[in-house]
Amino acid sequence: MKKTITYFFALILPLWISAQSFEYKRSNAISYLDSTVENVSEYQKKMSLLDVYYPNTTEKVPVIVWFHGGGLTGGAREIPEALKNKGYIIVGVGYQLAPNVKAEVCITDAAAAIAWVFKNIKAYNGDLNSIFISGHSAGGYLALMTVMNQELLKKHNIDSNKVAGLVPFSGHTITHFTIRSERGIAGEQAIVDAYAPLYYVRKDAPPTLLITGDRELEMLGRYEENAYFYRMMKVTGHEDIRLYEMDGYGHNMADPAYPLLLNFVRNKTKTRD
Repeated sequence: MKKTITYFFALILPLWISAQSFEYKRSNAISYLDSTVENVSEYQKKMSLLDVYYPNTTEKVPVIVWFHGGGLTGGAREIPEALKNKGYIIVGVGYQLAPNVKAEVCITDAAAAIAWVFKNIKAYNGDLNSIFISGHSAGGYLALMTVMNQELLKKHNIDSNKVAGLVPFSGHTITHFTIRSERGIAGEQAIVDAYAPLYYVRKDAPPTLLITGDRELEMLGRYEENAYFYRMMKVTGHEDIRLYEMDGYGHNMADPAYPLLLNFVRNKTKTRD
């Protein structure tokens, strides 16, 4: 499903008039750990934090939860510049990293962060009906896992189908290579198990936009596994999923992909209005 991204720059979304006049604030290093969690390590306290970037308004505002990339072994929470000043709340999530913890812990951290957003974002005038989950690379994988595996959010009494939309950038849909590496499995050997978003394909998942780099430039077949995820979702009966291949861009395709994310959020928010 090859698409060129050239024409998207002619369609950069117009900023909302209200968004242009907003003053933006930022709350940093907020713990998203449940107060009932016991035996929290100092490392967990340091890493399981999020930042909230939000417009100073009394209007209800859509929310984008953003997970950083880095192979589940690196990176840090971030508020991407391209998502600022667009009239949305952006939540940049940090999480524990391998090898300090098993890579699967990154997934449970991500689920806890999303649960925190559902339970607390109203304090920032976030719209609970317009919470979108996104991220790049490992962050895209975490976005997929936390939403597709319904049990992860159910443990926090959150229905993953309340997510308004899912937009992973170049995320694994098979089991993440760091999890495979921990088991001594080569990166070229594909595995689909309980740590693979593909394992959870279902027709009732939230609206989804998959974005990858060019299939000839991407990392380790990342386009092809997203294409297979797309096809299996369609086979199960999912009616609102699209796949975009960023022609001419490799794995570091986030910059040209941000407008697609913003356009997706804008369109889905209009649909809900």
